[in-house]
Amino acid sequence: MPDSEQATGGTAPSKASLSRDLIGVSALLISVVFLLTGNGLQGTLVPVRGNIEHFGPFEIGLLGTGYFIGFTLGCVFGPHLLVRGGHIRTFMAMASLASVMALVHVIVTEPYVWVGLRATTGFCFAVLYIVIESWLNEKSSNENRGAIFSIYTVINLTVITVGQMMIALDDPAEFSLFAVASILVSLAGLPLAFAKTESPREVPAFKIRLLKLYRVSPVGVAGCVAIGFANGAFWTLGPVFAQNKGLDITGVGLFMSAVVVGGAIVQWPMGALSDRMDRRHVVLFACLIAIGVGVAMTFVPLADARMVYLFGAAFGMGAIPIYALVVAHTNDHAAPSEMVEVSSGLLLLYGVGAAIGPILSPLLTQLVPMANLFTYTAIIHACLFAFVVWRLTKRGTVKQDERVTFTESVIAAQTFSPFETETAEMAQTQAAEENREEQP
Repeated sequence: MPDSEQATGGTAPSKASLSRDLIGVSALLISVVFLLTGNGLQGTLVPVRGNIEHFGPFEIGLLGTGYFIGFTLGCVFGPHLLVRGGHIRTFMAMASLASVMALVHVIVTEPYVWVGLRATTGFCFAVLYIVIESWLNEKSSNENRGAIFSIYTVINLTVITVGQMMIALDDPAEFSLFAVASILVSLAGLPLAFAKTESPREVPAFKIRLLKLYRVSPVGVAGCVAIGFANGAFWTLGPVFAQNKGLDITGVGLFMSAVVVGGAIVQWPMGALSDRMDRRHVVLFACLIAIGVGVAMTFVPLADARMVYLFGAAFGMGAIPIYALVVAHTNDHAAPSEMVEVSSGLLLLYGVGAAIGPILSPLLTQLVPMANLFTYTAIIHACLFAFVVWRLTKRGTVKQDERVTFTESVIAAQTFSPFETETAEMAQTQAAEENREEQP
């Protein structure tokens, strides 16, 4: 073993460190698989069942609004719950409550009751994301944090897609799919309950200052709000759009999965491209894709299911990467110590936009002939496109040596606690100040 380590020039210890850290979070990642598979299934199942129950477009939109209001509140109050209860107890409590909410949907099928259920579910999952991502951040080292969060991102996208496809297992009008969603969320607690792992430290408190955030990056603020408007509406009303296009339940799952897969395919290539040029130009390119797809899905007949899937994947290629791109652009202008505050503020703004979007889209479709969900998303992306073009005339490109890489920004966007490097720097600064005070 010592010979092989010397021969690889230090590569083996890094691999050993990654393996050790992955083993340390393996129980958490298994919990993530169960948790997000259940959430993916429920996210598609609820609007489909609402459509079957003859909820109106505005009422289905309110379901999405309720979810994202709850999610936003979870982002605000989640750290306080985490400090009060610790990681494991907070995870268990939120997973149990989210599991109960899934079952109550089939007991009471009233739209405004469902809005409250979705708000509670959104709150639970926001807190669960805080627990998961702060835990991963704490248990990973600086050298392998990117690798661990890349694995987490792949798991996230994969299991949500699997969950969306599970809607084809049975009739959404029956009880069983809601039971499956509840079972999956409940099972998420078992790996952590029996894992031999230490709970992470408390999440440090920090303030979110939105006016300061706008001064740091107007494009970041506008981008997150706009993407909240567009994607919040899509995640709520996309399954209903697919149903109205004549797709069966399997087709609805395939359509939603095509959007996720399309976004996953181009996320990293677009991110790598944005590391080599002004990120705002890549945001404009992504907006053009989303605008083009939205216009096409408004005016082009989509009688063939394969065309619906193809356009869905193309929409994902434009709409999904924009959030990470604007987070990276904002971090280019922020100090390293502000990255967590910045990313948390942007997530909060996204949640606010996503709470409003699902009720704006039905209003547009009622007021404008031929308009549909993707007409609305095209208008939102066109507004963002215009704003970014205007900002290009106001602020120049960040110098290459002053940039944060796209990978680092995606990690920051997914974490709720400061990086270890920042904590170490703060500790070193404090120690230096104490030493100076002790010197005569």
